[in-house]
Parts: sequence; C-alpha cells; structure tokens
Amino acid sequence: MLALPQTEIKTVRFGVVVFPGSNCDADSHDAVGTFTGAEARYLWHKDTQLDGLDCVILPGGFSYGDYLRPGAIARFSPIMKAVGRFAAAGGLVIGICNGFQILLEAGLLPGAMHRNQGLKFVCRLVNLRVENTSMPFTGKYEQGQIIRIPVAHMEGNYFINEAGLAELEDRNQIVVRYCNESGNAAKEANPNGSLGNIAGVCNREGNVFGLMPHPERVCDPLVGGADGRGVFKSIIISVLKNKS
Repeated sequence: MLALPQTEIKTVRFGVVVFPGSNCDADSHDAVGTFTGAEARYLWHKDTQLDGLDCVILPGGFSYGDYLRPGAIARFSPIMKAVGRFAAAGGLVIGICNGFQILLEAGLLPGAMHRNQGLKFVCRLVNLRVENTSMPFTGKYEQGQIIRIPVAHMEGNYFINEAGLAELEDRNQIVVRYCNESGNAAKEANPNGSLGNIAGVCNREGNVFGLMPHPERVCDPLVGGADGRGVFKSIIISVLKNKS
C-alpha cells in the first residue's frame, strides 16, 4: 500500500535578541511558546546571522545598562546590522520597551524617546487604543479596540517633530495610543507625556513595530490578563498566510 504524503507542518520561528542587560527576553521567549505552531530561540547580541527566522523580537530591559541613553549602545551591536538587513528584506521585527528604544536609535523607526514627564519610573497597567489593524502585528484586534497592557519604563516619552508627526498620521504609522477606559486619548491616560498619546509606531512598510507597553507580560489570565496575545497571534497568522 502506498503511503499518502504527509501535509507539511509549517512553523513560525521567532528569534529573541539577548543584550547584556536584557531582562524581558525570557518573558518573550515563553510567550511565543504558548502558541501552537510557533517556536522561539535566543539570539546573542554578537550574532550576525538570522537564518530561518520569520520574526525578530528586541525585548525590554536595560541593554548595556542604558549608558548614554537607552538603546544608544545596543544599536552598535553586531546583531543590529543583521536586524537591519532582515527588516530591509521584509522580515518582521518587533521592539518592546527597550527594544523600541533600540529601534529608534538604530533609525529603523522614526522619532526619539525623552524621559517620562515628571521624571519618574512608571510601572502599571494602561489602556491602549488600537489605531492600525492592517499590519502583521495587530491583525487579530479590531479597529479602535481597547486593550489593557502594562508599561514599565523611565524613558517612554515619545517625541517627533511636527513634519514627522504629520507623516505618521498620513501614513497610518501610529499603531497604538494611550487612552482611558472610554477609548479617549486623554491627557490623564498618558503615563509618560508621550506626544499625541503615542504608545507604538511602525515603519512605512509596516514590518517593523515598536511599542513601550509589554504584550508578552499579559499572555495568560493567570498573570493578570491575556490582551497581549493578539500581538503574537497576529504575527503567527500573518507569517503562515504568507507561507501558504
């Protein structure tokens, strides 16, 4: 009897970059592992190859001790050249908290970070309004959906000049904004003074995404919520769709 050919099992492969001072790398790695059909491996900051990966995660933490300013030294890591090539070729890259700061310093995303308004470290749950669901990182959310995700940072006060802000608005590159429970981007809902209540942006092509909140920390109701799962699920579904 002839054996029927087995259907190829497609796996979405994530790489989690570990810099000296990263402290959310295990959280991101473990979050990916909760999804069927996805796997993650660690990447060291001195690595120069990203072969076989579908998405690279730059996790939160304090890369290189945040010396000079957050992300300023990490941008010169050998792996960041590889990340730049990976992104230019259309690979998916997500930077979370310190990872977002690194993407800004590396020029892979527009804008810059200032210290939080009030000069205090902020660590709490915030409400986010999803502004763009047409990209690989947010496709499982609804337009305007309010999600609840924690922040933990000292330098999350996003800034960009007037022309840059207009371009972000015109190109729909603002992905999530801080908001209140009603979905209004009110001043009191802004935890850090970020311009326009901006919590996350993407590049023009939509394959590089940075955000200050930590979706990897709310991927299980047992730890306080599961609203962050939509980010990883969106990535997985987008990659599998492109592989089919």
